[in-house]
Amino acid sequence: MRLTKDHLWPLVGLIAVIFSIWLLYHQLRDISMDDVLFSLHAITVSHWILAFFCTVLAFTALTGYDSLALRHLHKRLPFPFVFACSFTTYSVAHNVGASVLSGAIIRYRAYTSKGLEGIEVGVLIALCSITFALACIFLGGISLMLNPQLPSYFISDFPIWGGYTLGACLLAIITLYVFGSLRQLKPLHIRRFKVEYPRPSIVLAQLVIGPLEVLAAAGIIYFALPAESNPGYLIVLGIFVASFSAAMLSHAPGGLGVLEVLFFLALPNMEPADLLAALLVFRFLYLLIPFAISLVLVLMFERSQLLERLRKARQFIQPGH
Repeated sequence: MRLTKDHLWPLVGLIAVIFSIWLLYHQLRDISMDDVLFSLHAITVSHWILAFFCTVLAFTALTGYDSLALRHLHKRLPFPFVFACSFTTYSVAHNVGASVLSGAIIRYRAYTSKGLEGIEVGVLIALCSITFALACIFLGGISLMLNPQLPSYFISDFPIWGGYTLGACLLAIITLYVFGSLRQLKPLHIRRFKVEYPRPSIVLAQLVIGPLEVLAAAGIIYFALPAESNPGYLIVLGIFVASFSAAMLSHAPGGLGVLEVLFFLALPNMEPADLLAALLVFRFLYLLIPFAISLVLVLMFERSQLLERLRKARQFIQPGH
């Protein structure tokens, strides 16, 4: 049974990748590499700069996920360490897939070195996941209330009243979460640890920092799309929230194929080469470059840990010990 559990999510991710690539093949088989390169070349310098700024803003906001969780645990750690840990965690998790598991390994390794207990790291991970879920639910609800036709981009003939109803239900979840915090309802017990409702000040920060990260990430794709066929930021945001959430839930490495398939399904009338170019920009700025940097940070951390162990070992074997 343990073997099944250990391999379940990687297997789900692999199936999602294979199925998504098959769908993408049928979507992209008529696109030439020259068309994609032309679309990439057509992105203006100013839009490259804005897309890069959105990337920096997104990862800065991601640091807030860990910072808020540490505040909830009444723990204080140096900001550079928290930033490096958060940046590395999300860079690796977004690319490797099974984000909760891969992120948990990095966080456990980093935060236990600073004195946190395993159960505390578990609560931290849970609260970071909740912050991301709240961001998607909140922005999804707002997007549907402002543009109730959004579901019809994925499901034809989806009624407008259905969009309003779905948006209202998502915002109701946020309202219940805020109410639980204000009333300090009973904590949620998950196996050996419990997750208490955060203080109202932390909940407020969650509803600012989480959405800010998603807004910035969606901005990367928005600025990479050509102005003449750009459907608008609100539509790009709504599609991104749905597709990125599905990509994370699929546990596919980097959401490979899942993100792209849903964007192509939602925007069938857009020039495929332009859309593919924008999605490649997103992968390059939001996934690949941070992943490369995070590998360097992991090596630096492990080197520092090794040197610290060697230093302690030398002290131990010195005369008098």
